[in-house]
Amino acid sequence: MSAGIKIITKNRHAYHEYTVLDKLEAGIALEGTEVKSIRMHNTFSLKEAYVDFQNGEAWLVGSRISPYDKGNRNNHEPVRQRKLLLKKAEINRLIRRVEEKGLTVVPLAAYFKKGKVKVEIGLGRGKRLYDKRDTIKQRETDREIERAMKRNLK
Repeated sequence: MSAGIKIITKNRHAYHEYTVLDKLEAGIALEGTEVKSIRMHNTFSLKEAYVDFQNGEAWLVGSRISPYDKGNRNNHEPVRQRKLLLKKAEINRLIRRVEEKGLTVVPLAAYFKKGKVKVEIGLGRGKRLYDKRDTIKQRETDREIERAMKRNLK
């Protein structure tokens, strides 16, 4: 992420469950109370969310944005489908890769970029149990190496 970007949330669960092969930035169509709720640092959860394709459009399904505290009866639904704003060519490319190779599209992060809410989506392949164990083992060895290097520098 570069300068001018304020991270709202990251989906660390996605990196645990999937091997991310490709990343893409998408806009998201939100209601006014959803944006106000996000700006007030209310919860925006991507943990159980995924991207679905319907009628040539991309939809973020299963994400949760807490209701706006000062909202009235026109407040938004916390869990609903939200349209992702992508170019038609990008959508078609994602649909082809999902159908052909058995991949899935998951949201990785949400952030503000130039005042707009953006979602980083990733094309991923599900990890098997032994892949998850290998990832955990690699992370632990990296931490041990870091600790040893810090001790040697002191």
